[in-house]
Amino acid sequence: MNKKTLSERDICTQYITPAIAAAQWNTELQMREEVRLTDGRVVVRGQTGRRDKSSIRRADYVLYYKPGLPLAVVEAKDNNHSMRDGIQQALDYAAMLDVPFAFSSNGDGFVFHDRTRTDGALETEIALSAFPSPEELWQRYLAWKGIGADIAPVYAQDYHNTGKQPRYYQATAVNRAIEAIAKGQDRVLLVMATGTGKTYTAFQIIWRFWKSHPNSRILFLADRNILVDQTKSNDFKPFGGAMTKIENRSIDKSYEIYLSLYQAVTGTEEEKNIYRQFSPDFFDLVVIDECHRGSAAEDSAWRAVLDYFSGAVHLGLTATPKETEAVSNISYFGDPVYTYSLKQGIEDGFLAPYKVIRVDLDKDLGWRPQAGKLDSKGQLVEDRIYNQRDMNRTLVLTQRDEAVARRISEFLRGTDRMAKTIVFCEDIDHAARMRQALINANADLASRNPKYVMQITGDNLEGKLELDNFIDPEKAYPVIATTSRLMTTGVDAKTCKLVVLDRTINSMTEFKQIIGRGTRIDEEYGKLWFSILDFKRATELFADPAFDGEPVVIYNPGGDEPVVPPEEPPPPGQESRGQPGELPEPPATGGERIKYVIEDVPVYVVNERVQYYGPDGRLITESLRDYTRIQIGKRFASLDDFLKTWNDADRKATVIAELENQGILFEELAKETGKALDPFDLVCHIAFGRKPLTRRERAENVRKRDYFTRYEGTARKVLELLLDKYADAGITEVESMEVLQLQPFDAIGSVSQIIKAFGGKPAYLGAIRELERGLYQQTAN
Repeated sequence: MNKKTLSERDICTQYITPAIAAAQWNTELQMREEVRLTDGRVVVRGQTGRRDKSSIRRADYVLYYKPGLPLAVVEAKDNNHSMRDGIQQALDYAAMLDVPFAFSSNGDGFVFHDRTRTDGALETEIALSAFPSPEELWQRYLAWKGIGADIAPVYAQDYHNTGKQPRYYQATAVNRAIEAIAKGQDRVLLVMATGTGKTYTAFQIIWRFWKSHPNSRILFLADRNILVDQTKSNDFKPFGGAMTKIENRSIDKSYEIYLSLYQAVTGTEEEKNIYRQFSPDFFDLVVIDECHRGSAAEDSAWRAVLDYFSGAVHLGLTATPKETEAVSNISYFGDPVYTYSLKQGIEDGFLAPYKVIRVDLDKDLGWRPQAGKLDSKGQLVEDRIYNQRDMNRTLVLTQRDEAVARRISEFLRGTDRMAKTIVFCEDIDHAARMRQALINANADLASRNPKYVMQITGDNLEGKLELDNFIDPEKAYPVIATTSRLMTTGVDAKTCKLVVLDRTINSMTEFKQIIGRGTRIDEEYGKLWFSILDFKRATELFADPAFDGEPVVIYNPGGDEPVVPPEEPPPPGQESRGQPGELPEPPATGGERIKYVIEDVPVYVVNERVQYYGPDGRLITESLRDYTRIQIGKRFASLDDFLKTWNDADRKATVIAELENQGILFEELAKETGKALDPFDLVCHIAFGRKPLTRRERAENVRKRDYFTRYEGTARKVLELLLDKYADAGITEVESMEVLQLQPFDAIGSVSQIIKAFGGKPAYLGAIRELERGLYQQTAN
């Protein structure tokens, strides 16, 4: 058999898989083919989001010692490639999977890259028959990891089969944590961006620890009741009867897995500290969810619990490790054993990218009361300049609430009024006022359902009861939630499409947590990206080196400009008319904070701006046309280069699909031009400055040249109808054989009858190529 004629898949089936199986690998349990490692980054342009299919990373083979414990990657190529052509790709995937072994093959043999070697040749060529066995690689892997025979059974403990494969970074996080614990590390930190499955990861760590340490007892601590309840009923459900939730300040020592709100085991009075009813050595593992919220602070209530159970292993989970003079996660837990960042999650397509709309209000930039100004309570307003940080803290301008509510409502009207929205306010009083302002700004919808806008804060029982409905994708109401601190962390609102910031945020930790409310993707409900409407310049934190996931867009419209970002943001140099930089803290008033409430001061929008996150991860401000021009320029050096590629392509749809996968959105570009332009003309016009022809103009040019003279009868009629189809729908419709099954072609005859009228399929395809040459024969100057 001539290998050169075989496809890559044939090479896998006939040579690579048999070689792996011959080396004693169980192809059902230890081998997975076509393993999709990432989902493909979401590209956002205009109001459209789509996945960049070219960024999907897929390994031809991943070999496992057992499920969840990968050992090696094998990359396959057809036999027209050399054996080593796939090795760099295999090494990239091996790095993602945290494994030391990478193989590349074209069916003749393997190139074997072995990172466990400390001397000699790290990369060698081996015969198909010399592929190493699972046990051989496993022993090398353990030695590479420094895992001795005494702890290998702990590290090799089975995952719980939940019915879903862990994502690559989840498996790495679990394995790194178990490895650290097995080696005797008693303080372990995992940093994983919000929305990447920390609770699922924690479950697998606890499960493997529990199963490998008989009679062990584990305490899982969280700071929100909803987090504990969600964890118990969802990810931790397999623990079944071995699990309990500590509540009502009572304990039962007969369980093995304990879930607790940390407030439930601590208190200011000694008798309320019920954790002391456990002996200090009762727990073997303590897991602290969202550990940035205080566990590392020496004076925190969580720290008291950790100090009491100091003999247990402490595992901290957070999206945002806190590093300040007062609090340090790293000084307590040590460096993270694994980090999966927001930026990486967006690049992999597991997290949603986002636009930012920054709104400057005139009074936020500085307002001084007139002499003798009294507020609505009759208080004399202190004479000084009030700025953004004062708003809703020491100064309440009720018309500012109305301006913010109008801007939020304008955005929703321009996009989707039923899009789940969280509005972060300064305090509970502000959240209550904002709820009222939003109800008044959306009276039509709020009158139909009073739950259209709900205040969800710690003191509001009715609102808290609606939190589950807000985060449930199947429940339409509430749509808008106004909150202060309650929803900053741990609220899994997968369908949240708008996050509104009307609160001063000084902490990078808090900022990341708030942004995390929107980063989850839910494709079933059309949630691929989200927007941030920022009234407090909080998103200037994107410029901080500590932030790791820039937005795709930042937009600052002026007061009379639409709040929904247009397809083309303002030109460079006109992005922001506000004042940059940090605003100073207001002077201390001393004693209890005075809050002035003023109802007669109008507030106006003065500026907004949009920017977006480019494919290279850099923040850019450019129009959709500029972006297209840049991307086309990367692919084609000149118009001639593009024309050659287009004309040489057997199917123009292939070229179109390639460009769309690079983020070129032809539908959005056509909307901007206002004409029914073919992708061919959009490229020629936008990237190379040629005057475009509409599809109908191109079709008419073909008719004028009487292109179909050598065809007659059914064949000629079909070609004329295909020309009409091109004018209406584009070239991809013409190239699709399925179009012959639709009207008006079905009235002419069956597909086989139509093909027969051309003298067979090759002749029909030849006629289509001839039609395409006619359509694109003349390129406008």
